[in-house]
Amino acid sequence: MSIDFLDEMTWRGLAHQCTDEPGLRDHLSSGRRRCYAGFDPTADSLTIGNLVPVMALVHFARAGHEPIVVMGGGTGLIGDPSGKSAERLLMTREMVMENVESQSRIFANVWRNAALADDPDIMDNAEWLTKLGYIEALRDIGKHFSVNMMVQKESVRARLEDRDHGISYTEFSYMILQAYDFMHLYTKHGVTVQLGGSDQWGNIVAGIDLTKKHTWAEAEKSYRIKIHGGHDDHERVMDSIQFKSAFGLTVPLVTKADGGKFGKTESGAIWLTPERTSPYAMYQFWLNTADADVIRFLRIFTLLDQGEIAAIERAHLEHPEHREAHRALAMGATTLVHGRDEAEAAEAAGKALFSGDVASLPEATLREVFAEVPSSEHPKATLEGGVDLVPLLVETGLARSNREAREFLENGSVSVNGRKVAPDDRLSTADLLHGSMIALRRGKKTWRITRWV
Repeated sequence: MSIDFLDEMTWRGLAHQCTDEPGLRDHLSSGRRRCYAGFDPTADSLTIGNLVPVMALVHFARAGHEPIVVMGGGTGLIGDPSGKSAERLLMTREMVMENVESQSRIFANVWRNAALADDPDIMDNAEWLTKLGYIEALRDIGKHFSVNMMVQKESVRARLEDRDHGISYTEFSYMILQAYDFMHLYTKHGVTVQLGGSDQWGNIVAGIDLTKKHTWAEAEKSYRIKIHGGHDDHERVMDSIQFKSAFGLTVPLVTKADGGKFGKTESGAIWLTPERTSPYAMYQFWLNTADADVIRFLRIFTLLDQGEIAAIERAHLEHPEHREAHRALAMGATTLVHGRDEAEAAEAAGKALFSGDVASLPEATLREVFAEVPSSEHPKATLEGGVDLVPLLVETGLARSNREAREFLENGSVSVNGRKVAPDDRLSTADLLHGSMIALRRGKKTWRITRWV
């Protein structure tokens, strides 16, 4: 069932700025429209910050319209100065192409996991930007830009005031290229809406302005041609190529309630590909969301509807200790990025880690779950005669002395692969998980992994 795009974006907290909201609402209600958002291939993956405009495109598709993903294979060769305090290092064309290819599979996965009927329409702006001639660009694009206006852009002005770094003509020109994207997509592919982050507002407005000026310039050119052909009817000719509306809409920069930066952990950014951030790590990231943020993030990063989220919110307010909202967020958001099977496996791994019953986990999941846990190596041959747990607890740092190790064992606070052990128990080859690991735990949270080689 289709949704109203702007209403959906508004209640989810995804609508930030719009160039003409009443006009866009009328535009969307009068036909099937095309909208695009651009993505910068500065890395081989996107982060969950990029997931915000991706979600906006998903809702555009759910509303019955046609979203387009534009990969910055051309603009990526230049670099967007927005949010940067210094000049980017230019990437080679091969690096950019590899990143474009790697990022493209993210959209295919999200579209499939969101149960959208059609595959995403993905374009690469290198297809048209790399064909532009320099003189052509100056005459047909540059003439429509005021340098006075360009230097007022926040990212440009900040760099101009920085005496140490400044800004190169290359990055200064980025706005022109992004504006040209909109003009090209408008004239060649009928795209009338651009989506982007709030930091792209100036570039989006510039694209609309360029598209309008280009359309009227083409109309004037056509008029002059028709004058020479004997058709001196200015009004009729201009009406025949008049500018149809184009719109811009931005999504907000997501922040945490405590003012901290969203999408960052102690180990780094949360990425949208499993090679960079595993499904388990992503699931845990969402599960650890602060209470103050969890309902807002449910609206932004899941496809649960208003009724479902309202019910979860009521349950959360009544019993926050049950963490129902956190589990719904972790499952919904991880499913969108990695699929239901991976999300359920991540959930099962988390439950196993909490309960201590890790013996049933697949080897790949086990290694993933314990990737950040301190580990140590031991001779596998010693397991044949049995390994005393007391010195092993000291060796692995789970106890400070043999006396303390015995106390932990006598108190029943030590487990091996989820099984409680006593002071007289010894490790053997039967305790090996997948032939190489034994998981030790003291209390509820302190783990050590022993690898037997």
